Amino acid sequence: MQEPQMNPAPKWFWIVASILLLWNLLGVMAFIQQVTMSPEHINLMPPEEQRLYLEQPFWVLLAFAFAVFGGTLGCLALLVKKSFARIIFWLSFIGVLVQMAHSFFISNALDVYGPGAAVMPIMILLVSAFLIWLSSKAIVKGWIV
Repeated sequence: MQEPQMNPAPKWFWIVASILLLWNLLGVMAFIQQVTMSPEHINLMPPEEQRLYLEQPFWVLLAFAFAVFGGTLGCLALLVKKSFARIIFWLSFIGVLVQMAHSFFISNALDVYGPGAAVMPIMILLVSAFLIWLSSKAIVKGWIV
């Protein structure tokens, strides 16, 4: 069986992968902030936000973890030229979808935060889909194996 041929990736690929690693690290920070929130800080929230936070099921938190840690690990895999990044990005994307489905269709977070609150989740969804596309392109072009 023939080994896949490795081709040098263009500079923009490394720049984009590095920027998206930082983007996902911000997501990891948001996750850590959410899971370590003190009762005092929760009490400072408006009652509707407290309800959203306190009634969030564990599976949503798990989906959040898959989304941000998957995105981060996938970006690291891209940077070390590993094609399994695409699988990790798919897992991350599923985590994003589950988390967003809960926010928009089950908990009705838009009722609490307003329609402007949809902007960031849409960006997250687009970036997550872009990472799947980027890793697929990198595999086809032989930038990662």
